[in-house]
Amino acid sequence: MSYSLGIDAGGTYTDAVLLRDEDNSIIQANKALTSYPDPLDGIKRAIGGLDPACLKDVKVVSVSTTLSTNSILEGTGFPVAMILIGNYDIRQELPTRHFIQVRGGHDHNGVETNSLDLDSIREFAMEVKNKVSAFAISSYFSIRNHDHELMAKELIMELTGLPVVCSYELSQDLGAFERAITAVLNAQLIPVTERFMKNVETEIISRGINAKIFMLKCDGSVIGIQSALKKPIESIFSGPAGSLVGASFLAKKETCAVIDVGGTSTDISVIYSGVPNMSDSGAVVGGWKTRVKAIRMETSAMGGDSHVWVKGKDINIGPRRVIPLCRAAVLYPDFLEHLRINPMPTKMQLGINYQPTKFYLRTDYEVLNVSEEEQKILDAVKKHPTSITEIFNRIKKYPASNVLDSLIQKRLLQPIGFTLTDALHVLGEYTERNVEAANTGADLLGSLVDMDRYEFARHIKAEFAKNMACDLMSFFLEGVEKKEIRKIFNIQSPAKFKVEVPVVLIGGPTAAFVENMKEILDAEIILPEYSSVGNAAGALAAKGIRRFEVLIRPASMAAPDWEFLVFSECGKSNFHDYQEALNYAISLGETTVLSYMEDAGLGSDHIQIDVNKEEIIPMGWKTPMETKIVVLGVGNRKTEQDCC
Repeated sequence: MSYSLGIDAGGTYTDAVLLRDEDNSIIQANKALTSYPDPLDGIKRAIGGLDPACLKDVKVVSVSTTLSTNSILEGTGFPVAMILIGNYDIRQELPTRHFIQVRGGHDHNGVETNSLDLDSIREFAMEVKNKVSAFAISSYFSIRNHDHELMAKELIMELTGLPVVCSYELSQDLGAFERAITAVLNAQLIPVTERFMKNVETEIISRGINAKIFMLKCDGSVIGIQSALKKPIESIFSGPAGSLVGASFLAKKETCAVIDVGGTSTDISVIYSGVPNMSDSGAVVGGWKTRVKAIRMETSAMGGDSHVWVKGKDINIGPRRVIPLCRAAVLYPDFLEHLRINPMPTKMQLGINYQPTKFYLRTDYEVLNVSEEEQKILDAVKKHPTSITEIFNRIKKYPASNVLDSLIQKRLLQPIGFTLTDALHVLGEYTERNVEAANTGADLLGSLVDMDRYEFARHIKAEFAKNMACDLMSFFLEGVEKKEIRKIFNIQSPAKFKVEVPVVLIGGPTAAFVENMKEILDAEIILPEYSSVGNAAGALAAKGIRRFEVLIRPASMAAPDWEFLVFSECGKSNFHDYQEALNYAISLGETTVLSYMEDAGLGSDHIQIDVNKEEIIPMGWKTPMETKIVVLGVGNRKTEQDCC
């Protein structure tokens, strides 16, 4: 009997699932808190809760992680040198202070516009080689001709021995600056990802597991570990991709929409015929627009740990994440009593930072660049829950709300407050932590809006369900203002939105919302077994997906039938016959896709290849002015049965 192991190192929890290859079914799952800054301890604990006897027979390990995303968001990637070749118009901030712009580059037909300034590159490389861990190169129109990127790469590797990333290796889309940013971010992540995957590999081997290791990409596909190390940027947003593929697998639906509710956010995505719906534009991470192809996803700042707060008669949910009261009472034994005796703020004081249920903790983050007033508040807040009243007693005045905001944004303070998780504890629908703390919080906040604890909790749950439904419809109704869609869910009417694809709920809190969603939407609502570990299941269920794009254009618009240029990630080729160029493009795509699948350890007997061709033919032309070909390969992992 053989098994497969799926691992997802998420923001809050690290999940591990065991899948029995014989019938493709999950037989065991385990969760552990994610460890920071190194997620390895969390992975060890998650795997450690699974059956050791089954682990010995694991043949495939597939990993999903937020490591790449968090490294970019937190600015913890390694330093990188950036080389821009050609006529770039730099009008915005760059993701590195080590950069140079040099002469060179090509035009839209791949013809050299200027010779490459190798002397400047040589001088720059020697100057910064001891200050950086990798180099990123982006040449103007390298998607039409990447000779200059390759020449620069060869020189830098010879001079420094450091990793070098070329932009053409990561994207064939127009947008030279975005490709440059993608190359830099990818280079930053190489040492981070290399260490992470090496640690995972070492952990797997130490447990006596002899398995092929895969990594989940942000387009919902898997890739072999060696290929993943070359392009770690492609693992950004692999968490949402994992939940999408995992939901489809767990619900046994090749086509479905997915609502994934986590601690911080709710993600909406859709999969059609087993292939995730992709975004037309590149992924945006940490404010940087990239050319990384990722699943199309709509995210809202609304999760199980979203802060619930009252102002006047308004009950607000989010957008910030806080430690739930029910969890704080478990972490800090004296907290419940502090919550019970915490004074009620005046109506004038009430706000997002002033609530009868709001407390603050000091974090372990290094204190840098704080004002005198911020330092006073930090000195007044201890590493156990501290109320506004306690801060007042220590600094002799109430802290300004904007100063508290600043300290929270700098991650120097961690807030505690009432959340959706607390509301579900009050209603008895999720009771893993301290119910009394949740009840006390609901009593305090409910009294401000003339509700008892149960009315208040039911209101929070109902509003959260409407927000979930609104997020889903906003995803499908592109171009319609979300706030206008949200108004509809407040109207008592026999009319409902009809969703013609199944809607699968993933994430810990979603079990409580099945009936609410059925009442709100005319749709098939599915809560699959193991929905709380959907991302880890997705890491296992993901297929190998490879897209190969080719562009065919006449070499000259003045004589469009004389010569044809074929552009792809493999370079530029010339043909005098259009049909010959077309046959070459399709053959190149199919060969590249099959080679990729084989390198990734995917079974060639289970690969489906589709070729999509789009042509632009002006009136009177014999051959197309432009032909775009996309070769899409979808393959499944080899199982033990396939190898027998």
